[in-house]
Amino acid sequence: MLPEEVVEAEKKVKENIKNLSFISEATRLADQRKEKVFIVGGYLRDLILEDCKKEIDILVVGDGTAYAEELGKRLNAEDVRVYGNFGTANFKFGDYSIEFVAARKESYSKESRNPEVTPATFEEDISRRDFTINAIAASVNSENFGKLFDLFNGLQDIKDKLIRTPLDPDTTFDDDPLRIMRAFRFAAKLGFTILPEILSAIKRKADRLSIISQERITDEFLKILASANPGLGLKLMFETGVMRVVFPEIHNLGGVEQVNEYHHKDVFYHTCEVVDNIAKVTDDVWLRFAALVHDIAKPQTKRLVEGVGWTFHGHEELGAKMMREIFKRMKFPFSKLPYVKRLVRLHLRPVAVSKDDVTDSAIRRLIVEAGEDLDDLLTLCRADITSKNENKVKNILKNYEKVAARVLEVREKDALRAFQSPVRGEEIMAVLGIKPGREVGIVKKAIEEAILEGVIPNEHDAAFKYMNEVAAKLINKGE
Repeated sequence: MLPEEVVEAEKKVKENIKNLSFISEATRLADQRKEKVFIVGGYLRDLILEDCKKEIDILVVGDGTAYAEELGKRLNAEDVRVYGNFGTANFKFGDYSIEFVAARKESYSKESRNPEVTPATFEEDISRRDFTINAIAASVNSENFGKLFDLFNGLQDIKDKLIRTPLDPDTTFDDDPLRIMRAFRFAAKLGFTILPEILSAIKRKADRLSIISQERITDEFLKILASANPGLGLKLMFETGVMRVVFPEIHNLGGVEQVNEYHHKDVFYHTCEVVDNIAKVTDDVWLRFAALVHDIAKPQTKRLVEGVGWTFHGHEELGAKMMREIFKRMKFPFSKLPYVKRLVRLHLRPVAVSKDDVTDSAIRRLIVEAGEDLDDLLTLCRADITSKNENKVKNILKNYEKVAARVLEVREKDALRAFQSPVRGEEIMAVLGIKPGREVGIVKKAIEEAILEGVIPNEHDAAFKYMNEVAAKLINKGE
């Protein structure tokens, strides 16, 4: 980076941090304690990229937790949290979340992620940072307030949009394998390029991710999925062998197979396209996740049918069944499981109901099965169109718009948004003189089926009459 560019970057940083609400007190305390204090890492990186965030990391060359506690008292900050074993502390002040750490160096065993931590100089601490773009520091002390320290040319790497490590990459990833996931996250978030030598080191160290807790890996994985370019992060994971370690079911989607004239496209790269398509229209990470896993069972259901080609019958049902075990292993929140299962199971259904001769009954069943997730299902289906044939894409999208219009028409006409039998269980038991049990379910199901098939409207009186007409026959047959 040219000298004048460095001066300009330093000026921008100094003006910004001077206006931070807590900074004047932080400077006074640093001077009084005779400790060197710096703002470091991601806040400065994003500031230089014109993307100011509210999370700030502060490095103290000295007693970081004592400095944090004293600053918290002076600012009347609430809930100052100190983690003595790690030498860190944090608190919130106004809109800012502030993290404090003492300058330290770490040594690791091959078996454990838990390092042996010892005090260090500023230079030693900065050198152990994950990437050069995060190894920039700005002084908080009054004697050189706002001065930038860029020991590893991070400013140039930000300008060139490159991701590399301050030290030898093998050492960097050996020390903390989670940095592998962070490399992909920054590439996907910022659109930066990971240098070839860094990717080579990642390939060599991919298996070392096994010592990292699943919760931390999953957190980084979801951040990749939530990024501006999730497909880029997913492809990097796949091409370096990391996906095989982190999410083997997605890794197994890769590969193209051809037998005679029958050829099928690579499901993994198709999936990346679908995720990128859906990322253009939603920030909902769980809708993006549904896009990621919608074809997850294709490898297990792949069959070659002579005269037809490759088929994947039942992959939507098997994929939905696979979700529970995946959620359990990956430590995903189980509250999201029903949503993802529903979208995976139904992702082919709008295709089936997009034909001109589809009945209201088929539309009703789609509305009821998808429930409140119907709009998300249609969004997923639109994203699933990855053909290079523009006319084909236009025709499919046109069909989906027809489905959406029919759904709106039928849903409003039949009041199916929150569908269930208009005659409730208590009323069925009272009128028919039966006790709780299977017979009540038989009657309710018959009423619901009659509504879905259009035999009766979705109204209480019509359903009550239908119950009286058919209930005895149903109960006697045990249907």
